[in-house]
Amino acid sequence: MDPITHALSGALLARAAAAPPSSQRHPEQTDLPLRLQVTAGFIAAAFPDVDLVLRLIDTLTYLNWHQGPTHSLILLPLWAWLLAWLFSGFSRGRYAWKLFYRSACLGLAIHIAGDLITSYGLMLFAPFSIERFSLPLAFVIDPWFSLIIIAGLVVSWRYPQQRIPSIAALAGLCGYGIFLWTLHQQAVKIAIRHANAYAMPHAQINVLPQPLSPFHWKIIIRHDENYQLALVNLGQTINQQRDPTAWLLSRMAAAYRPVAENDWQIHPQLGDDPTTMALVREAWLHPALEPFRAFAAFPVLERIEISEQGLCVWFYDLRFKFPELPPSFRYGVCRQDSYSDWKMFRQRGLFYID
Repeated sequence: MDPITHALSGALLARAAAAPPSSQRHPEQTDLPLRLQVTAGFIAAAFPDVDLVLRLIDTLTYLNWHQGPTHSLILLPLWAWLLAWLFSGFSRGRYAWKLFYRSACLGLAIHIAGDLITSYGLMLFAPFSIERFSLPLAFVIDPWFSLIIIAGLVVSWRYPQQRIPSIAALAGLCGYGIFLWTLHQQAVKIAIRHANAYAMPHAQINVLPQPLSPFHWKIIIRHDENYQLALVNLGQTINQQRDPTAWLLSRMAAAYRPVAENDWQIHPQLGDDPTTMALVREAWLHPALEPFRAFAAFPVLERIEISEQGLCVWFYDLRFKFPELPPSFRYGVCRQDSYSDWKMFRQRGLFYID
């Protein structure tokens, strides 16, 4: 989820779990005001994305460790204690850290839950395991998810004596999650039918939520070294003519087609030219590209080119290719000649970044 939605979800959960304001009209020193409980939940829910600072090292370090230790269930109590201690310090000791601890735990927990339902994956058991877990139900920016949270907070602010609005909003989020799960299962069934129809019994099936609508899904079926990919719109049954003159978001949305259209694309991981496959495989397996291999879930060859870097072989991850947009996070290896060693570069537009 995006950082603002994360932070607002922490505020909503802290508000729902807070003691009724009526019991805090004359707070003693050991009572924590409602506004501080909500603020603590807001900040704690934003905290795990502090790992953004890893981008100061380099992008691949960030990509490989984002949603890592700061998103760990194992380390949640430690992060909650640290945040609670800082909140107590900012209050100049007026409120003990224990009073902030519950809100900090709730904020961290709902952040982890929000990221768990996206397709990137979390290291839930770091530092003991770097395996990533994901239940891909929602795209990282989901307006409906955000609107439910905002509505709950607005109504809670309008009726400060009641916890019902915030609890109802949380129930709405759960209901929306169930709705997304049903769409996820529809996409999985489409993938299974396609794999069975083309005799791919041991194919690896993945369905990923996509931008602009909860009905947009990307289906990726991996079989041997090929990917079969379809962009489907589960909410559309009638084919609509694509308008190449429409604005960008309309063209992106039009790329997601009704299930009946069966617009499957084949993406060979190492390209479709037999004369270059050995070269591509050598480049892909070279140790210089290991950081990108660790990151890429669905790597595919973008192109081979001759540039000022020499011979370059470029790859990208199908997770980060969206209609009408160039792939994000394109990496490759280059060498001056057949006697030189490969060196990894990142491509951003027309620029190569060492």
